[in-house]
Amino acid sequence: MNTTHYISSEVLELATVHAIITEQKQLQLSEDAKERIITCCAYLDEKLKVETKPIYGINTGFGSLYNVKISKENLTKLQENLVMSHACGTGDQVPQEIVKLMLLLKIQSLNYGHSGSQLATVERLIDFYNHDILPVIYTQGSLGASGDLAPLAHLSLPLIGKGKVNYKGAVLPAEDVLKQFNWSPIQLQSKEGLALLNGTQFMSAYGIHLLLKSFKLSYLADLIGSVSIDAFDGRIEPFNELVHLVRPHNGQLKTASRVREFLEGSELITQEKQHVQDPYSFRCIPQVHGATKDTLNFVLKTFKTEINSVTDNPNIFSKDDEIISGGNFHGQPLALALDYLKIAMAELGNISERRVFQLVSGLRGLPAFLVNNPGLNSGLMIPQYTAASIVSANKQLATPASVDSIVSSNGQEDHVSMGANAATQAHTLIHNVERILAIELLNASQALAFRAPLKSSVFIEQFIKAYRVDVPFIEEDEVLHDDIQASIEFIQQLNIDIKELLD
Repeated sequence: MNTTHYISSEVLELATVHAIITEQKQLQLSEDAKERIITCCAYLDEKLKVETKPIYGINTGFGSLYNVKISKENLTKLQENLVMSHACGTGDQVPQEIVKLMLLLKIQSLNYGHSGSQLATVERLIDFYNHDILPVIYTQGSLGASGDLAPLAHLSLPLIGKGKVNYKGAVLPAEDVLKQFNWSPIQLQSKEGLALLNGTQFMSAYGIHLLLKSFKLSYLADLIGSVSIDAFDGRIEPFNELVHLVRPHNGQLKTASRVREFLEGSELITQEKQHVQDPYSFRCIPQVHGATKDTLNFVLKTFKTEINSVTDNPNIFSKDDEIISGGNFHGQPLALALDYLKIAMAELGNISERRVFQLVSGLRGLPAFLVNNPGLNSGLMIPQYTAASIVSANKQLATPASVDSIVSSNGQEDHVSMGANAATQAHTLIHNVERILAIELLNASQALAFRAPLKSSVFIEQFIKAYRVDVPFIEEDEVLHDDIQASIEFIQQLNIDIKELLD
């Protein structure tokens, strides 16, 4: 197994990011990347020796202070002041796995050689990544427009020996950790503060992290939904390929095919039915789950473009002898994609809760609330309440953040994306979907046991057997929080081939 990932101009795929994370690969700059970084930085240094006119963010102030010229002797101080003054995030700490992704994606963006950063700066970011020195970053503070300014300022503080980092399970002053490695603080050069702070790596890291989780939950929604179909004595006809070939949305076709595979060989699905149709939450799984799959692929396309892009400002084009101030830091594409992701994933939770409701309703020969002696036992009555509560919370979280904007920087930054808010909302929402699916699995597995001696497919029976190691059949009332939590952890620990998820 290759334990090193070389940062280069090659397209960074979602599967590659997954491999870097799960295989704990170390990062290293390719020789081409080093050359691009050095060339760009040298060009900028030479340009400043002869240039007399102001260049935004390089020898001027920032934001609405763009017209304030800064003397050459103060350029390093200018960049350091930028990092410190913008490090004003608040709220909860960003999860460490997302901080690590932020480091990876910032390094990737700087490697293209259009940002003007020093080689030493990029290599120190790589050192942080490889040694799990993870800057303390906060969830609140970014408008998702001039880049993720506040979060990226906190990401950058340790480079200059300031701020705090998570290291070996403790939050420590960055200065102390630098001393442990005998590293001197980086002396930021012209443009480096903006190269570090202008960018979309907060939104992008959340997006990539959540896409990986969402593809897994999409797969599990199909699998757990299939368990529910057999547990509810559902029909297989709505999953016939002929139905979906006449409305051939890719996700719909994939979902129907996957459910047919999961249920292949089931005794329950082939037994004679007393009912002609199933409720929509069962019958329309291909249409609903499939639409989410199509959305995930759209969101993936957006984020794949973003993580292989230069998103700081101004952009330096040494071959063309141009330094251009533009707006690649604006997070609108990501804000829209994250909002779409929220809506699509909320629907997986929405339809899952409806299946739970049907399973506990005492229909089709199942006992009310899926327990022996209902009345004395409340059984699985209240987990459906919990699922319903979470579904309603998700409806609120799914409200688009991107339709909002607010004026900042004294009117210079007069339209913002709010993509960072969309990212943190999506994080909460998608973890909520995981909880809803765990509750469906708890109910579906319980209901399936009442169908004995008939069995589901070999695949589903093996899946439930593995689940039963952590969550036994519920004979009578007990503290159901523990069963729900064990179900969540069971889902989290499942390892599913990334190729199967992205197929």
